[in-house]
Amino acid sequence: MYTTLISAADLAPHLSDPNWVVLDCRHDLMNPDAGRDAFIAGHIQNAQFANIDTELSGAKYDADGVFRGRHPLPERAALIESLRAWGVNKDTQVIAYDAHGGMFAARLWWLLRWIGQPAVAVLDGGLAAWAAQGLPLVTPTTARARGDIVERPTLTSMASVAEVLANIDEGGRSVVDARAPDRFRGENETMDPVGGHIPGARNRFFKDNLQADGRFKDAAELRRAFAPLFDTPQTAIMQCGSGVTACHNLLALEVAGLHGAALYPGSWSEWCADPARPVATGPQ
Repeated sequence: MYTTLISAADLAPHLSDPNWVVLDCRHDLMNPDAGRDAFIAGHIQNAQFANIDTELSGAKYDADGVFRGRHPLPERAALIESLRAWGVNKDTQVIAYDAHGGMFAARLWWLLRWIGQPAVAVLDGGLAAWAAQGLPLVTPTTARARGDIVERPTLTSMASVAEVLANIDEGGRSVVDARAPDRFRGENETMDPVGGHIPGARNRFFKDNLQADGRFKDAAELRRAFAPLFDTPQTAIMQCGSGVTACHNLLALEVAGLHGAALYPGSWSEWCADPARPVATGPQ
């Protein structure tokens, strides 16, 4: 069972394995059609496309009209239905990949763990690592028989906006922001019209989890990098712009053997939508 990362060399022999499902999570925050277009142009054999904006996210507003963020979590039942349509069974090994160092694939990895599926891993290095092995992409899409996955006890933790707000005064937990440093400081109006970060948050840009070739750094190096950011992983809350790249930090923590950190799903996009919530700018 692969539960964090898998290499291109280890994935390649399993492309026709009926108990393995490969999902393409490519996406572009500025161009919602880019991921599917790239998938159609060429993808790993027998892969299927998982849309970040639809299948891997839910409604932006709740029943009371309150904004939940740009990529709120999907309803569990809707996620289960998508996974069954992709052919995922209770004992399926799921592999997620993208072309962005795991930026989007990590979201699918976290969602599978959220519904209790441990056998899910991200292709380490993504499509660049696949190409480096001389492995091909194909254009036909192969349909899978419907799966029977069911929800089981979650393997993840979450923190609500109320808990994050209370923590500013109460303390005890560390908020770690996965956005780029300029966004964290409040200097990127294109990505964050309301700039800044949650008071007291620390910055750990998700790309800093990667080596120059786009593969994850080793466990020891990741442990050293995360050590100054929190006392224990169980007291840490991971966030980002909309709850997507925070999952990259959560995956890095699992690779490092640091288990138990929580995701704040709404992240900055939910936080800054209410002007009553405090905002800090500048460096951490």
